[in-house]
Amino acid sequence: MLIGVLGRPNTGKSTFFKAATLMDVLIAPYPFATIKANHAMAYVKINDLAKEFGKVSNPREGYVKDGFRFVPFELMDVAGLVEGASEGKGLGNAFLNDLAGADAFIHVVDLSGEFDSNGKPTKDFDPSIDIRMIERELDLWYVGILKKVWKVFVRTVEMQHSNFAESVAKQFSGLKVTPEDVKHILLKSNLNPEHPTKWTEEEVFKFSQMLRKYTKPMVIAANKIDTPNGPDNFKKIKAEFDYPMVPCFADGELALREADKHGLIHYIPGEKSFEAKKELNEKQKLALGNIQKEINEFGSTGIQEVLNKTVFDVLNYICIFPAGDKLADSKGNILPDCYLMRQGSTALDFAYRLHSDIGKNFVKAIDVRTKKAVGKEYQLKHMDGFEIITK
Repeated sequence: MLIGVLGRPNTGKSTFFKAATLMDVLIAPYPFATIKANHAMAYVKINDLAKEFGKVSNPREGYVKDGFRFVPFELMDVAGLVEGASEGKGLGNAFLNDLAGADAFIHVVDLSGEFDSNGKPTKDFDPSIDIRMIERELDLWYVGILKKVWKVFVRTVEMQHSNFAESVAKQFSGLKVTPEDVKHILLKSNLNPEHPTKWTEEEVFKFSQMLRKYTKPMVIAANKIDTPNGPDNFKKIKAEFDYPMVPCFADGELALREADKHGLIHYIPGEKSFEAKKELNEKQKLALGNIQKEINEFGSTGIQEVLNKTVFDVLNYICIFPAGDKLADSKGNILPDCYLMRQGSTALDFAYRLHSDIGKNFVKAIDVRTKKAVGKEYQLKHMDGFEIITK
């Protein structure tokens, strides 16, 4: 799974990325501080299944902290997007090429109103302008891919009676579009795939836009909610757009994670409070005290909520544990693995995820909690733990 972090220059994109990953990236108050895409591991936060059995997990990947397990996935921070990126302006071509492999986007929007669409200082800038600009550039990206071959494409489809969904998916294969995705959009759009030569320009754009929204879903990380204009601007974009959105302040989360990393405080990402572990100087007390006030007002810094919402609510993934009778592997590690799988996956899908031979020789799966057996068609639930029995 790959999730792309995008936005116009100077929205706090790289701060969000660093707060989510603690990767050492350049954070600077000027446009295009990010040029090449950065990749690092971010984490969704779940309860530690081992805690139900009076134990603590020993993850092979990710980590456990105070009863919570943090499961990794790949996060990517790309160059800031400017108007005209779909035509190659700014770093547009590199930006869009980087985003092609993403499963979903986190759009970091600046609620402060202190920078315009080019990342230059201003006053009372309307953040809805940025959202509409990003939407349009992404839509033009998709429609541009389709229109490059549209005239020849539609004639071939009609003359050879080829499968429209498969043909479109092939054109968008680099963007992870499947024939099933295309069929879904065709049903929702009521467009006729048998006679695409009759589609109007508006219908081609509508189809491309719907395909983009479905295959590259987006969550709004409404950043800088802690600024004077933040709450009012959040209400404005919440009323105007139907994207899932979470208010957040990435600089606060980054400060807390760095302080935790250096042993100054004890902090669990996404929680409502933290504790000092060492004597803090007055400057540190003031800074951390201000962050706590903002957390008290908004519930948290919002960064962990953005990550969890994108993976669990938007992409519809669930966490599944390979779990034998004693929860441990051959080396004594407790629940070393946890897999992110699509909702609707079955016990057989899970067996194949572990290894093709395990899938081929599947007999049954034993629920770690109930000790009951389930068959290959059993639909997995979030936080399930199973031991796979093979021939």
